[in-house]
Amino acid sequence: MSTETSSSNAGARSLRAAQNNVRAARAALSRASRRAVMAAAMALGASMLISTPAHAAPAVGQPAPDFVAVDTAGQRHKLSDFAGKYVVLEWTNPGCPFVRKHYGSGNMPATQKAATAKGVVWLAVNSTERAASDYLAPDKMSAWMKSHSAAATAVLMDEDGVIGQAYGARTTPHIFIIDPKGMLVYAGGIDSIASARPDDIQQATNYVNQALGEAFGGKPISAASTRAYGCSIKYKT
Repeated sequence: MSTETSSSNAGARSLRAAQNNVRAARAALSRASRRAVMAAAMALGASMLISTPAHAAPAVGQPAPDFVAVDTAGQRHKLSDFAGKYVVLEWTNPGCPFVRKHYGSGNMPATQKAATAKGVVWLAVNSTERAASDYLAPDKMSAWMKSHSAAATAVLMDEDGVIGQAYGARTTPHIFIIDPKGMLVYAGGIDSIASARPDDIQQATNYVNQALGEAFGGKPISAASTRAYGCSIKYKT
């Protein structure tokens, strides 16, 4: 091998090494940037999807979108951290008469307590935008929940509507149940009578209690998709 050829090969190896170093540096910078963005968003109380879906909101039987959100106490919650457990997502807004029906009567807190007693994680989600007349800041949202003896695991603030829109949440209340494998197994209303009258609760079928009872009993959920009813969610525009 000539000295000229040997020098050429060494130069090529050096060039490839330099290119690999550049790619590694860019990848590290990208990861650091993503972590910095997420940390900044969490510091500001923003909710985030872990991966932005390119498709419509999931249907029953499809994977539930992962997300990160901050609760009314400033604690960070990531959906995938609850893998291995059933998770209930409940969209809520205290300014809605339908929400007040289920909290004022004690129906929603009782449903929450029945679920969490089985080890279910219950996440109430407030996607009402800050500019809405009935928006409650985290401290006031927490106080309202406590005053109604709520038993949710956490109350998440989603003022930018990122989580709500990812799930296709339309009303308050709107309920979604995720199984231990991260699949959406229920989506719809809390019960079968679409009214704001508390007197109707006793005659209604509580779809959440029914779905969780069937799931824990090893049975298929008989009503996995039902009609959500309530007030339209006031998303940020």
